[in-house]
Amino acid sequence: GDAEKNKEISKWGKIPKIKDPKGHLELGEALDIIDMKRATKIAGAGFYILKGKGAKLQRALVQFMLDFHIKNGFVEINPPQLVNKKTAFGTGNLPKFEDQLYNTRDELALIPTAEVPVTNIYSDEVLRESDLPKKFCSFTECYRTEAGRKAGEEGLFRLHQFEKVEMVYLCKPEESYDFLEEMTGYAEQILKQLEIPHKRIWLATADAGFSSAKTYDLEVWSPAMNRYLECSSCSNCTDFQARRMNTRFQSKDGFKFIHTLNGSGLALPRLMIALIENNQQKDGSIKIPKALWKYTGFKEIKPEQPKKEKKVVKKSKASKKK
Repeated sequence: GDAEKNKEISKWGKIPKIKDPKGHLELGEALDIIDMKRATKIAGAGFYILKGKGAKLQRALVQFMLDFHIKNGFVEINPPQLVNKKTAFGTGNLPKFEDQLYNTRDELALIPTAEVPVTNIYSDEVLRESDLPKKFCSFTECYRTEAGRKAGEEGLFRLHQFEKVEMVYLCKPEESYDFLEEMTGYAEQILKQLEIPHKRIWLATADAGFSSAKTYDLEVWSPAMNRYLECSSCSNCTDFQARRMNTRFQSKDGFKFIHTLNGSGLALPRLMIALIENNQQKDGSIKIPKALWKYTGFKEIKPEQPKKEKKVVKKSKASKKK
């Protein structure tokens, strides 16, 4: 089935009661932390600029998420953000999604997600069974042509360039479905610590990714749009990518293909949308979740108050003589 057959598995958090909620773009422009118009001037539609505390808020989210994953046993990877065709084929991006990739003149492609280079680290290699599982996290820019980009979705939607923290697992076949639950649970823990209402969806076959055997989506609540927005997909690709990459491990029974998993932990644009909109106050300010205070150095983003003009007091002639 397609998206209509998706199943809701769980839901967390109370939807905030906000009278006439404003959208993240309206709030961001009023606070001077998001500038879409100048980004469009510089690069065209599908790009954005974060300014001041907006830029620092996103940087704080990145650092918070990386620290979270590292504490849970992940190894951080800073990979190449250009890959060759063999690498893109290994994760299933080629040939099926060639129209989604930005290609360079020397036949390299900008990565659509860190999943592509990180999953391929051990392509054409044989790992020892004792080396598994391997758990990686990676923060990168992501580049997508977004062919079929919908009209009317303003702000941080369907961007050509965005930032994301990715999780990648390489494991033994019998462990992969348990690790899918673990991976999705980690993404949910981040949302809970950020106090963002969300739900977990199990995707139907036709709505899941090309390489995936099973996928969970995590969707965050948008008060302005009055609906949930996907901010993470966690997938078990079993041995599909491993066969393309030729990544195996030596077991007691001989050589076997590993299983690979990947998941957003998390994608920044939709996370920023949910954080801004769910924490908006009557005066137009944005409250910052407590989990981020040590990373931001501030607890809220307030509208700038107009500067008061200084009154110039003219001295009388008599005082000048004195």
